[in-house]
Amino acid sequence: MTTKQDVLSLIEKNYPSLSPSARSIANYLQQNPLAIVSQTSAEIADQTNTSKATVSRFFRQLGYDSHQGAKQAQLALRESGMPIFTQGSSLNQTAQELKNLATTFEGLRPEILNDISQSIAKASRVTLIGFRNAYPLALHFRQQLQQVRHSVRLLPQPGQTLGEDLHDILDDEVIVLLGFRRRTRQFKQIVAALKGRNTILITDPTGQVYNQQVSHVLICHLGSDSPFDSYAAPMSLVSMLCNRVYGFLGDAASRQTQDIAALYAALDELEP
Repeated sequence: MTTKQDVLSLIEKNYPSLSPSARSIANYLQQNPLAIVSQTSAEIADQTNTSKATVSRFFRQLGYDSHQGAKQAQLALRESGMPIFTQGSSLNQTAQELKNLATTFEGLRPEILNDISQSIAKASRVTLIGFRNAYPLALHFRQQLQQVRHSVRLLPQPGQTLGEDLHDILDDEVIVLLGFRRRTRQFKQIVAALKGRNTILITDPTGQVYNQQVSHVLICHLGSDSPFDSYAAPMSLVSMLCNRVYGFLGDAASRQTQDIAALYAALDELEP
């Protein structure tokens, strides 16, 4: 049995070989994908005027041991980051976001956050690395840090390779690596290349596989009830870290923000 494809993709692939009754089930699930994880075999059979045995045969024809196997495969794909419906329209988005934030911050140790913030404040340079959905988070992190300290860079640069920049890591540099589920294949190679460096990994729970290869791992919870991941928790963590860095830098950070504000005015970059 494969779990690399979602049930709807397998239905589409196998549709020509399905019997008329199996096609009735296929049509129903294509129109009501939530039923795969929210309904029993009996309920699907009732909705499609078929039998539980026909529903069981249908899922076996797709390559699953049973309807339960298909349900578990679907849920596993969502946990990996693939956008798939697992909840209905009644999902309370606000409650889910608050849960993600609460779970994230309850798992973060204040002394670790202080150590990380101090190291970011004192480092000769800070390098932020992010791919795919982590790239805009890394970009925002850089923009915030640049308000309060010098020598902050973002990788990868558009269209450029990483080898030169990773070779250029300074001894007292801090690297913040951001990577969430559905990471690129290159990610593990980058972690290996940064071994022995002061690397902070901001990730979801699946990134804990790198615990022994980086200096610190900060776990953010993205939720899995809605089709798409939420990045409210990592964005909030970035905000917390930047505020702490500002606090550690004190007057130096304040002077830098004032100098940047003066440049905004001189260049007429912002609305009045």
